[in-house]
Amino acid sequence: MSLTTPTPEPTPDDVARGLAEFERHLAEQIPALPAVLPVETGGETKRVQRLRAEVAEAHLLADLQDDAAPLLLDTAKVRKRRKAAREAARLHELAQDPAMRAYQAARMRRLLVAAGMVSLSLALAWSTAGVQTFAADGAPAWSPSWVFAWLVEPFMSLALLVVVGARAYLGTHGQPIHSPTLVRIEWLFLALTLGMNAWPYLPGVAETFSVSRLVLHILGPIVAVAIVTALPIILAAFTGLDHGDAGRLTGLTYSANAHDPVRAPGPDVAHLIDRARTLIATGELPEVPSAYRLQRALRCGMDDARAVRDALNHPTTN
Repeated sequence: MSLTTPTPEPTPDDVARGLAEFERHLAEQIPALPAVLPVETGGETKRVQRLRAEVAEAHLLADLQDDAAPLLLDTAKVRKRRKAAREAARLHELAQDPAMRAYQAARMRRLLVAAGMVSLSLALAWSTAGVQTFAADGAPAWSPSWVFAWLVEPFMSLALLVVVGARAYLGTHGQPIHSPTLVRIEWLFLALTLGMNAWPYLPGVAETFSVSRLVLHILGPIVAVAIVTALPIILAAFTGLDHGDAGRLTGLTYSANAHDPVRAPGPDVAHLIDRARTLIATGELPEVPSAYRLQRALRCGMDDARAVRDALNHPTTN
């Protein structure tokens, strides 16, 4: 049986010596760090340089931030909006021009006449079947009477369209036809069309009366009557439109003596003369402008433009 010698417990001196040897061993294994960090140019570290640059940048930004010049510049959105506003203003100004108002009225009048004539043609075409049933009078299909019955409504419709078309065309050119004879002819054709469409479906005539069938067959003639009645009234209203100065552009006469003005210059014309002389001085008008150029530049009536032209060409008459 073997005996082991107990290990003596370390004393504080042993512990201190062990720690010292351990520190010495670490010092031998790890190279010693420099006592002072390496310095850059000027004796400043990179961290100091970054902070200095950041501070300098902040000072520059603070100085530039007080400058309102960037706020005075228009962005793309502002320029787009300004362009749209300028365009809207010019379109509004153009819409107030008498010539443009007359052009728009003539265009709308032609559109309404075209739509009315198309609707009238469709209404008469709608009633063709009803007139054919009345004219055939029970004739067998494809028999001569049955075939010729299809021609009754077209030749009446063509005659009616001739009258209505002539009245519409002359009405759009300011020469409406006021003829009781033409009105009676229109109503005669429309009454025949309405009667022939409605007769086979009237109560007491039809074997089985149906309100819906009667309404469907008289719908075309009723629409035709409405259009023929309304179209002359609409055209008469267009003829009486007042477009401002545009209404005075025609029907004017000159004085027999070319040296006499069309009319004596009044206070308004005198103001226009001063404006015209200013425009001539600035080069916006030629030295001897025509009445048309004056009317466009001064936005006045042709009478006033002629008076201004005569006053500029013959100052002694002013």
